[in-house]
Amino acid sequence: MRSWVEISRRGIAGNFAALRAVVGPQVEVAAVVKANAYGHGAVEVSRVLEAEGARWLAVAAAEEGVELRQAGLASRILVMSDSLPENRAAFFEHGLTPVVHALEELPPLDEMARRSGRPLSYHLKMDSGMGRMGTRAGAAAVAEAVRSAAHLRLEGFMSHLASSGDYTSPQTGEQVRAFAEWRERLRGMGIEARFVHMAATLPIAHGRVEAFGNMVRAGLSLYGYIGTARGAAPPRILEVRPVLAWKARLVAVKEVPAGAPVGYGALFRAPHAMRIGMVAAGYADGVPHSLANRGQVIAAGRLVPMLGAVSMDLTAVDLTECPSIQNGDAVTLVGSDGEAALDAQQMAEAAGTIPYAVLCGIGNRVQRVYV
Repeated sequence: MRSWVEISRRGIAGNFAALRAVVGPQVEVAAVVKANAYGHGAVEVSRVLEAEGARWLAVAAAEEGVELRQAGLASRILVMSDSLPENRAAFFEHGLTPVVHALEELPPLDEMARRSGRPLSYHLKMDSGMGRMGTRAGAAAVAEAVRSAAHLRLEGFMSHLASSGDYTSPQTGEQVRAFAEWRERLRGMGIEARFVHMAATLPIAHGRVEAFGNMVRAGLSLYGYIGTARGAAPPRILEVRPVLAWKARLVAVKEVPAGAPVGYGALFRAPHAMRIGMVAAGYADGVPHSLANRGQVIAAGRLVPMLGAVSMDLTAVDLTECPSIQNGDAVTLVGSDGEAALDAQQMAEAAGTIPYAVLCGIGNRVQRVYV
């Protein structure tokens, strides 16, 4: 293999157990496995989670849910952001639970449920202040629409926090209050739901229990990352560990003289005679292009710099201080070797992006190996 990631089944199970311990037995943990489980492989990750007792998986699109069903996953599957008419049939055919974002979505779903003879459960999303997806309809309009959809079953209320890790902003508190007030008005009209959820990784990690409801949606933390809160955040109560290591082989090792250009645009010129290597991973594999002359890898147990531009298939690195490493040996882009370690958060910071983008960006030709 030119480039591969090693994913720890035990690590996934351990992170899921840590999440369940933090939220307690009365709160359901919906495991977010959208975007190919943030690059970790949705089918295999979901199998591990289901074996550990996960009753809910969450995806973005209907086709992601279909893939899991076709792989034999039996857990409930919440489809969080797919309101496209052509995908509605999949909810019925594959036992998926849609999130409804607008009241206008209910009548066609209700008609499909009537024709199929199978009631369809759904979660209704409120836009509590993020300004993205979710209904902004008032309680009276929601109550009328829910009652009119006689062949559908309202199972959940949900919302999405826009600034949950920013304790310098009042936005999260405002959203939590708006969501609670909306639900209270609906309760007064006789409209209630079994599940209530708006919290993801950061509110879980810092114990923002007012956002928990009786379900949380855990994504990044399942894979071992939490992110950094801003401002006077409460102490973190969740500890997780990265479950993915990314490695790639050297496909060339060579000596270059002082002044030699390296890579596209000659963004790097050797200040002295150097030993350099070509790593078989580039931006097509998910190495951020912005790591030119900024990134690092681990070679022979030590951190070494990337040199020049990241190209589509290759990344040059400095091997001057690694005389033992040879063509065909592997280096580590994410993970540890000896005393040296790099994680996706560190790669993201160097690249000027976020760990979500690093993990989700690991390309399809990077082999997934489960250990």
